[in-house]
Amino acid sequence: MDTLRGRAETLKLARLLDVEPRQLAFLEELPVDDVRLFRERVVAALFDGDPARLDRIAALTKLLPATVAAGIAQKALGPRLAAALAGRLEPARAADIIDRLPAEFTARCCHHVDPRRIAAIMGRLDDDIVVGIALVLAERGDHLTMGRFVGHLGDSALKSILPQLDETTLLRTGFVIDHPERLGHIVELLDDERISAVIAAAADHDLWPEAMAVASMAAGEQRARIASLTAAQPETRLDSLIRATAEQDLWESLLPIVSLLSETELRAVAALPALRDPTVLSGLVRGVVATGLWADFLPMVGVLPPTARRIVARVAGSLDDAGLDALARGADKEDLWELVHPLIELMDDPTRERLSERPTFRTRRTG
Repeated sequence: MDTLRGRAETLKLARLLDVEPRQLAFLEELPVDDVRLFRERVVAALFDGDPARLDRIAALTKLLPATVAAGIAQKALGPRLAAALAGRLEPARAADIIDRLPAEFTARCCHHVDPRRIAAIMGRLDDDIVVGIALVLAERGDHLTMGRFVGHLGDSALKSILPQLDETTLLRTGFVIDHPERLGHIVELLDDERISAVIAAAADHDLWPEAMAVASMAAGEQRARIASLTAAQPETRLDSLIRATAEQDLWESLLPIVSLLSETELRAVAALPALRDPTVLSGLVRGVVATGLWADFLPMVGVLPPTARRIVARVAGSLDDAGLDALARGADKEDLWELVHPLIELMDDPTRERLSERPTFRTRRTG
């Protein structure tokens, strides 16, 4: 799902640099791990500058009662400088001061705090403070800042916060979470009814890319759970998922999720109107060629309606030599020839003859 990860990384970097995301759209074409590394270096450049001055202020702050320091932070420093100072204080001292600040002010500071300092400070805050800050951020629609913090929250805080967030906030925050390894556990805290509501919100608010990213990051049992609950959605919603995927060429994100479905669920997906659209199917095949996701794609081909299978066969047969070789290599790698042969049988004679001339197919010739 590099495309979606690239979008998320670009959004985070744009926030750090205080620029419009469209100004950094070119970064989405670069390897996502490189963009993430660049973002980490930007964090260091932004927050490590002039530490001596901040350390001197932090040393003075230690001499003041926490209540007085909190008052100075609000009246004299403002959110940006207060956040920078918090990053230079001992975490326990920072938490002591935050305890005396209004949630509204602290939420405004969160946007400016050094991401590397978040875990140590958050671990020392009482749940009621964390919940209050999270709700302010949600009300402001500041999903990027929430994404920085949510991975550091304990279960008790999460159990208080999650029921109070709307479904679109959950999707948008999950999409930009800084610690995706925590996402599966967060999903585990939601019951099936709530996850189904989140999936419905993805369809109703054009947030399918965010939903696919969340499902992909959840992984393991939780990814399979999301996949199954998605397959149970009404046909119109599932059809919108397929069309959104086709329009944005996100097959690399969707197909690994579809591959987790049971045969019954897979048949329901394969019967969707969108998967009878030649344009959609053509883009799907070419997306599979580009990503090499043959093991995720071919089982679905086997349960497509006959008309759709013929379209797939025609598109596959029209691939250039490199595309056909990629198909053969994918079938060899995953031992999927028993799923490829029925497609070849649906091709016309000239196409089958062309395949037989390709070295990658010659040893698998089907007569």
